[in-house]
Amino acid sequence: MTRILGISGSLRRVSYNTALLRAAVRLMPQEAALDISTIHDIPLYDGDLEAQAGIPPAVQRLKDAIVAADGVLLATPEYNNSIPGVFKNAIDWLSRPSTDIPRVFGGRPFALIGASPGGFGTILSQNAWLPVLRTLRTRPWFGGRLTVSRAGTVFDESGGLKDTAVQEQLKAFLAGYVDFIRSERSQRASALR
Repeated sequence: MTRILGISGSLRRVSYNTALLRAAVRLMPQEAALDISTIHDIPLYDGDLEAQAGIPPAVQRLKDAIVAADGVLLATPEYNNSIPGVFKNAIDWLSRPSTDIPRVFGGRPFALIGASPGGFGTILSQNAWLPVLRTLRTRPWFGGRLTVSRAGTVFDESGGLKDTAVQEQLKAFLAGYVDFIRSERSQRASALR
């Protein structure tokens, strides 16, 4: 079983990106599962807080979930043509202490999706994530891109994905990402023999 952790970069209760992850749960390929986690309860990063109290429990729970996963799927909103501050803040906390970066991020397959009410989807936010993911030594998957534009017309009132074309795009994206994770895992296993 391939286990993927999905993290929404939005705090909104009716977030399009969280809805996109919920749709992904239902569209996962066979022998693969997606668990959704949250960045709620992660405080603003403060080095003094870290020095005094250590890693906050919400951060530690998310770190543990990432380590337990075979891959991580970031569902990123786009704020002012870039990464939402709360999402970047969560990743900054997850990289603390820096000695933990190899365990949490190093070599782990990451992928990006996003939904936006605007006409360009989340292309600029996804592009802004790439240097961050490279710095943390993740293995970003570049085999597909999913940027959902005009999200208000793609989801119904209850947050369900109603657009069949986007459903098919998401399904294909997830299949490609899962194949990438399985291929990476197989290559690592062969290298250890």
